[in-house]
Amino acid sequence: MSLTLTLILLAVAVPLTAFAGWRGAQAPNVVKGPRMVPWRFVMLVGAALSFMLLIHLARVAAGAG
Repeated sequence: MSLTLTLILLAVAVPLTAFAGWRGAQAPNVVKGPRMVPWRFVMLVGAALSFMLLIHLARVAAGAG
């Protein structure tokens, strides 16, 4: 994977993780009903993806490709 693609994916994954963390921390609204998106799970997946992309970015920057 190229450096450009890694940076683009990282620029998408980090805000997604932050947004999902914010949405997952909101108190449930009983009037609206149950949440249809599992925001805490989305946050966990986004954080794992961000971590893997950071490791890949470090390997690409070091020349280990």
